[in-house]
Order: sequence, then C-alpha cells, then structure tokens
Amino acid sequence: MIVSDAAAVPDITSLPLVYRGKVRDLYAVDDQHLLMVASDRLSAFDVILPTAIPGKGAVLTAVSNFWFERTRRIVPNHLQLARRTLEQALPDPDERRNIAGRTVVARWLQCLPVEAIVRGYLIGSGWKDYQQSGMVCGIRLSDQLQLADRLPEPIFTPSTKAALGEHDENVSFDHVVAKIGGDLAEQMREISLRLYREAADYALARGIIIADTKFEFGLDEYGSLVLMDEALTPDSSRFWPADQYQPGVNPPSFDKQFVRDYLETLDWDKQPPGPELPPEIVQKTVAKYREALERLTGQ
Repeated sequence: MIVSDAAAVPDITSLPLVYRGKVRDLYAVDDQHLLMVASDRLSAFDVILPTAIPGKGAVLTAVSNFWFERTRRIVPNHLQLARRTLEQALPDPDERRNIAGRTVVARWLQCLPVEAIVRGYLIGSGWKDYQQSGMVCGIRLSDQLQLADRLPEPIFTPSTKAALGEHDENVSFDHVVAKIGGDLAEQMREISLRLYREAADYALARGIIIADTKFEFGLDEYGSLVLMDEALTPDSSRFWPADQYQPGVNPPSFDKQFVRDYLETLDWDKQPPGPELPPEIVQKTVAKYREALERLTGQ
C-alpha cells in the first residue's frame, strides 16, 4: 500500500525531495541535476489510487529509457544532457539498492506549461469532444467517425498541465501559442508528431498500436526544446494489441486503461480519495505492463 500525499516517507533521505508528482518523485542533486524516481503509484482520472502496482516504476523507467535512446536523434532529452552518473548523484549503495531499476539522473529544465498530446486514433477525451462538436482541440474532423477509428493523419491535441488533483483540459493550438509563443509552439507540434510517427511504426511491427501519447517538454539554459519526464510508456500512452483492434469498440489495452475501465464500473465520483483495487485487477495490470515492456524492448 502507498499513501498519496506529499508527507509520505520518501525513498531517499540524503537528497532533498523537491517535488512529488502522481508517479515520480524528484530529488535535487545539484543546481543542474535531478534524481527522478518512478514509484509504483498509479493515477486514474487525475487521482492517485491507494493501491500500488508492484514493479510498475521499474517498467516505466525501462520503457522511457528505451524511447529516450531511440529518439535522441529527433530531439535531445533530459537524460542525454545529464553529466552525472547515479553513483555520483547518490553515493550511498543502500539507497541505490532501494530504488534499483526505477531511477535516473536528469538535467534540470524549465518545464513548459502545456502537455503535448498526439492522437492517431479517436478515443478517450478526444472521442468525447468529437461527439459534442465534431472537433478535437479546434481541429475539424470528418463526419461519421466511429469510436477508436484510425485518423487519416496523427493530430497534435495539446492540453493544460493541471496541478496535482485537478484535471487537464484539451486546448487549441492557439492557446499553446499564447502560452509559449508561436515559434516554440510550432517546434513542439512538429517534434511531437515526428516522435509519435517514429514510435507508432516501430510498435506496430511488434504488435502494438499506439493510439495516442503525451509528451512533456522543457527548455535548457539556451532556450532549446528538450524532451523530459517520461516517453511513450503505458502511463502516458494508450497501447492496444494490433491483432484485437476493431473500430467501433473500445479495444483491450496494455496500459492503465484497463484500470480506468474497472473504475468506470464503480459508484465513484472520480474525486479523491480513490478506491482500492482488488488483487485480480492489480495482477492483470502488472501482467499488461510487463507484456508491453517485453514486446517493445525485448527485456
């Protein structure tokens, strides 16, 4: 079991805890580096659930590291810019053992205040927006699309970056321009679409459809765009088994959509505190995360 508040006992005591997110905890190493620790916490509908998913943090870290390495030619990432090893950042071997497999040393960045979401298929909040208006984030789509339909081309559908416990909201590209400026917004959109296409083609060859995904970006000290946080994980993406995909129905998934679907069957208002997950849901979720890791990386 875990607790979801910032007063929870940290994994590391020798470094100051500077931020506790939905999944990751950030510790200050020096004025240029952070230690990022992925927990086994799981959030759904922007609420941290009280039940942990064993091994989830290690899976997320391995998947992210795989994609960061694979996509570094498209955009630099916060691991690529780091200049300290884990041993240098955290000399205590006991503390390193406590976070083995689920931590990285990353570069401090100026985090941009929007989330870069790319959709290749019509699902989730995009489907809900389309049903109401025929648009997603101000982008007009063709009529008579079905649930889970593949879009003719991937689309960039940004959202706000809500505070912990609040809900992200889909926004237009003009909103992003107003927030960060036109040149940077254009660059974010172009790079996000390139990252998605690269990953979607690779994953499809391994039997996984990446229906949509979320990227987060920051700026380095020179004002250059850098990919950060996580990349193309089961937490930040919808992964579907390609051999079971069928338009018009909500496909099975390798990601936390499985948990969301279970929660939708409960009498819960999607406000904290979240409900406990039964053991069978936890076990199936663990299996789905691990299968995604194995298919994508071979690990």
